[in-house]
Order: sequence, then structure tokens, then C-alpha cells
Amino acid sequence: MKNKYYPILLTAGLALAALQAQAESLVDGSADAGKARAITCTACHGPEGNSISPMWPNIAGQNAKYLVAQLKAFKEGSRSDPLMTSQAMLLSEEDMNNLAVYFESLPSAAQAVADPSKLDLARALYRGGNPEVGTAACIACHGPTGRGNPGAAYPALNGQHAAYTAKQLQDYAAGSRRSNDPAHIMRKIAGRLTNDDVQAVASYVQGLK
Repeated sequence: MKNKYYPILLTAGLALAALQAQAESLVDGSADAGKARAITCTACHGPEGNSISPMWPNIAGQNAKYLVAQLKAFKEGSRSDPLMTSQAMLLSEEDMNNLAVYFESLPSAAQAVADPSKLDLARALYRGGNPEVGTAACIACHGPTGRGNPGAAYPALNGQHAAYTAKQLQDYAAGSRRSNDPAHIMRKIAGRLTNDDVQAVASYVQGLK
């Protein structure tokens, strides 16, 4: 007879694995060396990795594997931004690893939902997607509290500026930002979101804790 507690144990095991992955960096780097190298980064991303400008991302608490992937994308040209591309060009692989581990070690930002009036729509999209148009639920890759999936290099979203998140979704939909994965998951999802959907989800993840 199937063990009735199996689903509970499986869920608990997956949750524990996720917590361990978050507690132990999956990137081999030095946080101390990263801190020493991060002086330039703080001009935009803030001294503790939380930016003042809503158009620049908070990177404190972001998983290191994702940060390294983005720095490499900027350096190699698969992702483009005038400021970030010029900075990434100066970084060695060791620099990237050290910076990523350092910013991952910092506490992530805590912010409120940007627009409470969109909460119901946002919660429905984040947790359940939109089956009518084939939009996947955000929770599948980014987790119930927006902590992401370090092993898969799916980014944390919790506490991210709503304006920045909305811009990234719009860029994915327009094709000006491209996913590194062969399936182009984010481009497909963003392309099925209405402007109201984008604003709602961006508002919602800003308030996730």
C-alpha cells in the first residue's frame, strides 16, 4: 500500500533541499574578495546591493549562479546594456564568481506591494498563470515567496523594484532581452501577458518576502 505520508515527506524534502541550496552558495568564490571588488557596482546597485533607483535592480540576496550567468551574458554580448556591458568587460571569471557570492550573501530588500489594487490579478497570475492563453505560473520557477531556484539559476524576484521587473518583462516580450535557455521560456511567457498583467505581477513580486 502506498505510504500516505509520501507526498508530505517529498514536499518537505524538496523544501529542505531548496533551503540548503540557498544557504550554501553554488558558486565557488570569495565574498571578501567580492566585497573589495564591488565598489564600482555600488554606484548603481547601492552599498548593500539594494539600489535607490527603481530602474536599477536590487541584487542583494540574488542567487550567485544567476548573477554569474548575467555578467557573462553582458560580457559576451548576449545581453546588452551600456553601463553593464562596459563593466562586465573588465571582469575575469574569478571576479564574477567573487562578486556573485558577495551579493548573494547580503540580505535582500524588503518592500511593499507597489499597487494593492492589482493584488487579486497578480496573485492569480503568479500562483496559477493563465490557462486560457497558456501563461505558466511564476511560482513554478521562482517559488512561492519569490526566492527563485539557485540550482537552475532562476532568479529571486522578492523585493525587486516593480518598475525594473515591468521593464524586463516588456523587453522579453519585445525580444530586446533574450533568454539564455533554448526554450526561451521568459520570452514566451512575457509575450502572452497584457500590460495590466505585467504591471500587476511586477507590483506583486516587489512585495514578496
